[in-house]
Amino acid sequence: MPDSHASAGGPDLDLRLVRYFTVVADHRHFGRAAAALHLAQPHLSRQIRRLEGQMGVRLLDRTPKGTRLTEAGADFLPRAKALLRSATDALAYARAAARPSRITIGYATDLIVTPAVRELRRRHPEADVRTLHLGWKQIPTALLEHQVDAMVTRLPLPTDQLRVTVLYDEPRVLVVPLDHRLAGRESITLDDIADEPLPRMPNPVWNAFWRVDPRPDGSRAPDGPLVDAIEDKLELIAAGQAVSIAPAGVRGNLRADLTAVPVEDIEPGRVVLATRADDRNRLLTAFRASAKAHLVGPDAGGRGRAVA
Repeated sequence: MPDSHASAGGPDLDLRLVRYFTVVADHRHFGRAAAALHLAQPHLSRQIRRLEGQMGVRLLDRTPKGTRLTEAGADFLPRAKALLRSATDALAYARAAARPSRITIGYATDLIVTPAVRELRRRHPEADVRTLHLGWKQIPTALLEHQVDAMVTRLPLPTDQLRVTVLYDEPRVLVVPLDHRLAGRESITLDDIADEPLPRMPNPVWNAFWRVDPRPDGSRAPDGPLVDAIEDKLELIAAGQAVSIAPAGVRGNLRADLTAVPVEDIEPGRVVLATRADDRNRLLTAFRASAKAHLVGPDAGGRGRAVA
């Protein structure tokens, strides 16, 4: 029966109970869901019944094999998850509005943000300006999950709900071991590595760009091992199991047993500043101007090579 506290405008849902429901729905089992939530199973069952009472519908049915969603539950689940995401975003935006003088700037490996950050701190000494290095797994979601407020990274990048400002182009190079047949060349072309395996990454968009797959002639890049971390990729290259196309910025931080050779016939990468499209933090405008002025590439008078 509907909860007595429901207003004339609809049920007054407890978001904590909505979260409990999504966990049970994902696990399809009250016991496993209770363990994941660190709750006693009877308590979790009571909370789900309370939510069903608030809504006036049955969401879950117990079966001998576990738990299944009712038709109403299956319809509610994606909306419940969207509701929880909206609540998280609303809280983050409210906190940002209450603390307009705080900003966290993320940056990808081998990209230096120091000159722009120093300028922002100089112009806004009252602000709490923080920086955070982002691993490649964090980059696609760091902004939308509010780990950072701005991010200096490389394309390709999922740009839905983001504002993206191009800072500069960055050539691409081929990373090879020192004893590789191409090491020491002034430059190479894709034809030079037509038969060389390149490591694969879990992200298909990154694979297409960084492996140049397919090639301009329609051929496919030879498959190397699947890697999940930069360190593993460098180890494979050093061991002679693969070569890898990488941004030119890696040259200053390569292992001593690796070297990089410019690749002539592929388009450069792009280094960008990304922010949430609807974020109104006043410091973002200031940092965007500072980034455009100071983050202009590693070869532009040294301004992009400041050390943190």
